Amino acid sequence: MVKRERIADNVYSFQSEYYAQVTAGAVIGPEWAVVIDTLALPEETIEIKEFVERELQKKVQYVINTHYHADHSWGSCYFPEALVISHRLCRQFIEQKGFDSLEETKKQSGTYKNTKLILPQITFETGKITLNVGKKTLTMFGLPGHSLDGIGVFIEEDRVLFSGDIFMPIPYIVDGDFDLMVSSYKQVKDMSLENIVQGHGDVVLRGEIESAIDKHLKYLTTIRKIVRRAARRKYPGDMLETVDVESCGKSRVILGGLAEDLHQRNLKALYEQLYGEPPAFSADEENDLYY
Repeated sequence: MVKRERIADNVYSFQSEYYAQVTAGAVIGPEWAVVIDTLALPEETIEIKEFVERELQKKVQYVINTHYHADHSWGSCYFPEALVISHRLCRQFIEQKGFDSLEETKKQSGTYKNTKLILPQITFETGKITLNVGKKTLTMFGLPGHSLDGIGVFIEEDRVLFSGDIFMPIPYIVDGDFDLMVSSYKQVKDMSLENIVQGHGDVVLRGEIESAIDKHLKYLTTIRKIVRRAARRKYPGDMLETVDVESCGKSRVILGGLAEDLHQRNLKALYEQLYGEPPAFSADEENDLYY
C-alpha cells in the first residue's frame, strides 16, 4: 500500500511503505497528467498508475525522472505511452549503468522480471524547461549534489518543489558532489517555497524549510571538518568509523534506521572526494600480513 497525500489542488505525493520512504508525485491536468519519479517496487508504481488513470481517469502523458537511480526511474516502463523527461546526464547514466544493474537485479529477484529501462526521450542540460499542465506551470532545473544529473520540478502556482534526492532527511553524497549539494541548498533556500516533496521522507512544510536547509548545511560542514581531521591520521578510516550520525546532528532513527549506514558512507565518500583515494584502515594492513 502506497501512502498518498494531496499537496495542493491536483498535486499529489506518494510514499513507499516498503523501501526507504522513497517518494514520487503526480500533477493532474484537465485532460492528462504528469508523474514525477516512480517508486522502488513495480507494484507500487502500478498503484500510482491505477490511481491516476482509473480513479482520476487521466492519461499519464509525461514521466519526469529527477535522477537516474533505480528507486526513482525504473518504473517509467509502466507508463508505456508516456514520454520521459530528464537531465541529459540522467539518460547517459541509465544507458551506461542501468541496464547491467537491472540484469543483475533480475538474477537475484523475480520482482523486476517485467521491468525494462526506458531512456528519456526529452532531455536538457542547462537552464530550465517548462511544461504546462492545465493551469499548472512545471519548471525543471538542475539540482545536482546527490547525483550529478539531479533536477528539481517546481510547480510555480503552488510554490511546491519536487526535489528529488537532493532533499532527504539526511544529505547523501556518495554518488554526488559536496560543493554542488551546498550550492543547490542555497538555491532552494531563496525560492520562497510552500512545500518540498523530498526524494525520501515526509513533505517539508513552509515553516520547516529554512531550518531543514540550515541543519543540512551544518551537517555537511561538520562531516567535512571531521574528514579533514581524520586525514591527519595514519589510519583515517579508523577514526571515521567512531563518528556516529548523532554526533553530527542527525537522528539515527530517520528513514527507518538507515541513517547510520548512510552517514558512514558519506564520511568515506567525502574523504575520497577530497583526497582522491579511500580512507586507510589499520585492519587493511593487518590483513596484508597473511597474504
